[in-house]
Amino acid sequence: MSAIDDLLADFEVLDDWEDRYRHVIELGRELPPLPEADHTAENKVQGCASQVWITSAVGGSKDDPVLTFLGDSDALIVKGLIAIAFMIYSGKPAREILATDAGEILGRLGLSGHLTQQRSNGFASMIRRIKSDAQAALHP
Repeated sequence: MSAIDDLLADFEVLDDWEDRYRHVIELGRELPPLPEADHTAENKVQGCASQVWITSAVGGSKDDPVLTFLGDSDALIVKGLIAIAFMIYSGKPAREILATDAGEILGRLGLSGHLTQQRSNGFASMIRRIKSDAQAALHP
């Protein structure tokens, strides 16, 4: 099972939104720390109401690059959204990253209807950044 399948299973047993909200926050607390040196303007994601930083590392082959991500935010719920984005995209080939619709997965999790417009826009900004990094890995 993938990390997203595990998360979908977790959300199926969490009946109310408050429990799901707490679970998202817990996911954020479990994020590996982003080194303080990476909290730079270059790594900051534009379009987020909270402060968000994302870094990417490229591995794999030149023809089939694989990206891994680290990130951080000053808001707990946003850190949880970063964790979900990384469950979807981190450790995946660039082509798969570009082909995967995070919005559809948020809908399956039941999150899209419960996020404020600002949080939804911020999540979309994170996804654009991740996909931009994947595009850059394919066409250096």
